[in-house]
Amino acid sequence: MKRIKGGEEESKSSTSKSPTEACKKVRKQTDEESEVGEFSGIDWARLPQELLLHLFQYLPLLDRAYASQVCRRWNQAFHMPELWRCFEFELNQPASSYLKATHPDLIKQIIKRHSNHLQYVSFKVDSSTESAEAACDILSQLVNCSLKTLGLISTARPSFMEVPKSHFISALTLVFVNSKSLSSLKIDDTPVDDPSLKVLVANNSDTLKLLKMSSCPHVSPAGILCVADQCHGLRELALNYHLLSDDLLLALSSEKHVHLEHLRIDVVSENPGQHFHTIKKSSWDAMVRHSPKFNLVMYFFLYEDEFGPFFNEEIPVTHLYFGRSVSKEVLGRVGLHCPRLVELVVCANGLRPLDEELIRIAKHCTQLSAIGLGECEVSCSAFVEFVKMCGRRLSQLSIMEEVLIPDHKYSLEEIHWEVSKHLGRVWFPDTMPIW
Repeated sequence: MKRIKGGEEESKSSTSKSPTEACKKVRKQTDEESEVGEFSGIDWARLPQELLLHLFQYLPLLDRAYASQVCRRWNQAFHMPELWRCFEFELNQPASSYLKATHPDLIKQIIKRHSNHLQYVSFKVDSSTESAEAACDILSQLVNCSLKTLGLISTARPSFMEVPKSHFISALTLVFVNSKSLSSLKIDDTPVDDPSLKVLVANNSDTLKLLKMSSCPHVSPAGILCVADQCHGLRELALNYHLLSDDLLLALSSEKHVHLEHLRIDVVSENPGQHFHTIKKSSWDAMVRHSPKFNLVMYFFLYEDEFGPFFNEEIPVTHLYFGRSVSKEVLGRVGLHCPRLVELVVCANGLRPLDEELIRIAKHCTQLSAIGLGECEVSCSAFVEFVKMCGRRLSQLSIMEEVLIPDHKYSLEEIHWEVSKHLGRVWFPDTMPIW
């Protein structure tokens, strides 16, 4: 009786609805049923291998591992060589780092099953010596792989420098010998030395295009010169100033060598009063003639009395960063002898306004498009004149509000409108956040 009564009520409610509403309801039910039928009919275990590979490439490693437990076919997809060509080992000690780390069991599985698939590898280690030694141990076991790129990255202090040198050199040269097509090598802050660089050149001279090795105290100018003489395809190079020489620049400018694209030089003072050698203008000129479009990036971490050998003659620097206080005199020389300058960052200068120096830089550095000023002082009038001379080519203008000194012509409120007018866009000075 209840069933009959319910059916009668349902028929009454359905007849009370309009024909349009009834059609919509029937169409919605049909669509839902077809969708359920469509997805329930899919056999997820039979997805094409190419589609599985494409899907797995978008998954983080942990999610990929979970997906591999769905079925045997997905587990096989998890081990496809294409998924293991690029891998980043994250080695951190739980007691000293909050960063995530690659699980030891996964590292063992990679060495056992995928070492011959690895091509693009990097190691990120924390400040502990144990993590750096673990990275060397892994490198020593990659005997069947032929890497194309290798990066050794210290996320905090340079922990690779605390590893026994023999252990590090043994692991690194093993990679150099087995990898016959290494194109990119990033080994900043490591104990690499001249003999290991010779092994690198002997096995990878035809393919090496990028070499970053700043803060490598065991490498001599002769060691890096050997690399430049043999690796004619080198396009990017990063090193400390003590390795830079006239012979190195001439080697990079030889007819056999390809056009250099990027040269980074770190000029770092280890002790106050340190002496620095001078590079001849003719060597820089040869470099510009051979590679007219190359970027010369220079980072200076010197004391004020150590700038004597620099910026006395024309130098083709394009990106210039002063990490410590730099004098008005040095910035004046920059304005006279750096015609290719594109970006300038001054972290500190002192309490003497940089009005004349900025105007000189705007006048002579006609390619300047980015500038940043930290603990400096500039009058509002001189700053407006600087922006007016540079015009709209200034794509990046990062000036702390404390740098600008109001004068008789402009106040801090007025300078915002005046600078915006010459830039062609809205501009405000940077402010220090108040927490």
